[in-house]
Amino acid sequence: MGDGYVMVAAIDFGTTFSGYAFSTSAEFKKDPLKIHANQAWVSGQKYLLSLKTPTCLLLDKEGKFVSFGFDAENRFSDIVLDEKEDDYLFFNRFKMKLHNNKELTREMLLEDISKRNFPAIKVFSMSIGALKDHLMDTLKTQGLIVKIDEIRWVLTVPAIWSDPAKQFMREAAKMAGLPDKMLRISLEPEAASLFCQHLPVERLAGASKGFGVSQEGAKYMVIDLGGGTADITVHEKLKDNKLKELFKASGGACGGTAVDTQFYSTMQRIFSGEVMHCLQKEKTFAYLDLMREFETVKRVVKPEDADDKKVNITIPYVTINELCKDILEEEVGEVLKHSTLKDDISSMGDKFRIRVSYMKSLFQKTIDEIVQHIKNILEKPEAKDVSRLLLVGGFSESHLIQNAVKKAFPKMHIIIPEEAGLAVLKGAVIFGHQPDSISSRIIRYSYGVRITPEFDKAKHRNDKKFMVNGVAHCADVFSPFLKAGTEVPANHKVVDAYTSTRPFQDSMPVVIYCSEKESPQYVTDEGCKKLGVLDVKIPNPSAEDHHLAVQYQFGDTELHMLAVEVQSKTPCSAKFNLI
Repeated sequence: MGDGYVMVAAIDFGTTFSGYAFSTSAEFKKDPLKIHANQAWVSGQKYLLSLKTPTCLLLDKEGKFVSFGFDAENRFSDIVLDEKEDDYLFFNRFKMKLHNNKELTREMLLEDISKRNFPAIKVFSMSIGALKDHLMDTLKTQGLIVKIDEIRWVLTVPAIWSDPAKQFMREAAKMAGLPDKMLRISLEPEAASLFCQHLPVERLAGASKGFGVSQEGAKYMVIDLGGGTADITVHEKLKDNKLKELFKASGGACGGTAVDTQFYSTMQRIFSGEVMHCLQKEKTFAYLDLMREFETVKRVVKPEDADDKKVNITIPYVTINELCKDILEEEVGEVLKHSTLKDDISSMGDKFRIRVSYMKSLFQKTIDEIVQHIKNILEKPEAKDVSRLLLVGGFSESHLIQNAVKKAFPKMHIIIPEEAGLAVLKGAVIFGHQPDSISSRIIRYSYGVRITPEFDKAKHRNDKKFMVNGVAHCADVFSPFLKAGTEVPANHKVVDAYTSTRPFQDSMPVVIYCSEKESPQYVTDEGCKKLGVLDVKIPNPSAEDHHLAVQYQFGDTELHMLAVEVQSKTPCSAKFNLI
């Protein structure tokens, strides 16, 4: 990319925490690991000085930006104490909405903590904008005068995200003021993999000489465990510092927040849904304190801890006690004594004392899903020579996770880098400097168009048959131009031809379909969905047929397209709408 950049800045937009990091092109040439992250997002609490800040956004009721991160959490707590929450909108943990929502649109709405709706794209763009502004202020403070369009920006997304989700993030970033031509989308496990390529063996726990990830021919699985998702891919190290993807990215919603959900369910079992609903909606400051405390405590449980040992968690006692008295007509201690969980959880002053065996059980479902996913991939022929598992992402810092993976795969080398929680963020900076580091990727979807060939009773379903001028045709046939599971080099191009269907036609909508299946027969098959519309403007419309060639470019982190009129070789204006 000849975009004349002087610096790379990466924004890691996470489910629970977000942050940024940067390095200049001169620094990168000298030492690729000289990457600066914001040294301390201050939480306002004694135990949380963090290199990332919570993904929380506070707006006023007109939808204007107020604050982001720890500042948004703390200010919203004060707002609730002052009983002014009706004048504000507070959003947290909203990134997963892009993973879970199969029908993404620009008009999609998000609910804030009080269930009020607001346009999702504005929530995402204001959050990205807050991180961008914080970074630009940091650079200024450090005496680095860099213009926004001299920076190559990198935005991280899970590799398991769909094409529309990636386009949604790009559009949100553009709305936030990031220049489109200077923006790259980085896939999270790829970024972490690149970071670990540059780390010396002594900074990779579990690696030894000959068993790191940077030797040519090394095949390893990258397991990126974040707040929202487990995002898994398989890489092979090639010469010239390149990586090749061996198996398409896969995973699911089994990140750290799945454990928080189990904890919230536990609180509901003890105190009832009504008490927890009131805590979350009306006493939000106390709810945020409770979940922040759990975030800290869930990191300290170790697999070797005796099952009957107790873990202490400070609770907003006064608030929960008031709610219990109002709603359940009992104090906290009494409610706990009558609970089915009384043997596992007791209270003492402002502390809950939770048996370690119960704390471990909160992790179990998520751990089982992660382990099963790794097993499924290791059984694939593409992963047969994999001997190393690389654990990255904030959730991989959990001792319970590390131990479970080691126990489930005793013959594997389990490698955990220093700063596993920052591997994606710092790797995204490296990706910005070397966007061609990944030499080939495995395509996750089959891409194609809908055609209506002549009906063939041996191949086609009878209910798809229709007549045109006395000739039987078949409706809705999926015609692929690239199949799922195909290995494609970076910038792999596929060309397809289309012809105008009427005189003086001035534009041609090319509808693209996709499916995770390799060869769906019809665009109406289960799992096959309309991906988007490529709207191609036909230059100089006339009575004659116009032939268009559309070039699809695969192998990058995003899908790119280009259209040309064949007769005149004129490039056509073509916009691909996925959302």
